[in-house]
Amino acid sequence: MIRSLKLTAAASALLALAACGDNEGGAPGSQKARAGIWAAGSSTVFPFATRVAENFARTSGGSAPRVESLGTGGGIQAFCAGVGPSTPDIANASRPMKQGEFDRCVANGVTDIVEIKIGFDGIVIATARTGNSFNFELNDLYEGLAKEVPGPNGTFVANPATTWNQVNKGLPNQRIQVYGPPPTSGTRDAFLELGMAPGGLLIPAVAAFKDDKTKFETLTHTLREDGAWVDSGENDNAIVQTLTRTPGSLGVFGFSFLEQNMDTVKAETIDGVAPSADTIADGSYPLARSLYIYVKKAHVGVTPGLEQFVQEFMSEGSAARGGYLQDRGLVPLPVDQLTAERAKAAAMTSMARPN
Repeated sequence: MIRSLKLTAAASALLALAACGDNEGGAPGSQKARAGIWAAGSSTVFPFATRVAENFARTSGGSAPRVESLGTGGGIQAFCAGVGPSTPDIANASRPMKQGEFDRCVANGVTDIVEIKIGFDGIVIATARTGNSFNFELNDLYEGLAKEVPGPNGTFVANPATTWNQVNKGLPNQRIQVYGPPPTSGTRDAFLELGMAPGGLLIPAVAAFKDDKTKFETLTHTLREDGAWVDSGENDNAIVQTLTRTPGSLGVFGFSFLEQNMDTVKAETIDGVAPSADTIADGSYPLARSLYIYVKKAHVGVTPGLEQFVQEFMSEGSAARGGYLQDRGLVPLPVDQLTAERAKAAAMTSMARPN
């Protein structure tokens, strides 16, 4: 169960944190110091962080770091609540930290944040292996899943499409029912940024608002609420399982979960490109994205083992090509990018405010 977090003054929290080497973990929301590392956030990064935690515990001889799947937004919110043992050391994220989130961190005393890219993932649109095959165009995603679409005389109306072939005659005559992540999820944010917004730009009536950021985001980032899109929680595995139980449905989740479930589900193509390690790494798959961890620099040297845990995350045996995270579905960074990210991790280089 995810416990509620209470905000604390950064100064008093830091004093409590200083004692964390002498006491075992307190619950979130308390000021009892803790000894273990705590990472929280993205459900996509969760299996990677869990695997690193297991290996770190085995090699260090200590207890395994605590890893929670709260969604990217939930993890960053907890991370930015302040400095101290009642806040996570690391936020796992399947999208970059937003400007507003960074500002919230700073306002709460979290002024030194280390952003580390750990690899790539792709967002897939999948069906059960026995289901129909789709070759989506990006504009199909907007036209099928946006809450409002262009209507007559420059108006926008409630999305009337009930089947995919009403959106695109080349798609199956199958009801529109898509199970996907909730608003707190980085996977959902990335789906909106990489799929819905570019799809909207291909439709003249929507593209006309591209310079009006608020209107454009309202049109392209607001999903249907009539049952065509179903929020399915932060557990991507649950979406995978739903596809096998609900004939004709589609699901949106991370590529790593596809790789683990190829016996039961299949990915559909976007603009003729199928998601794979190669198409995600080279960016030819339209819904490719980067994955991150954010480290609270004030906790380095205070939470025992935190710096070593980050080094394990970025090690040759973990994050490099052929490492154990690739076995879990992570698409590794190219060598030059991995070297650069390792340098940031080793130096604990603080990030600048996002643009």
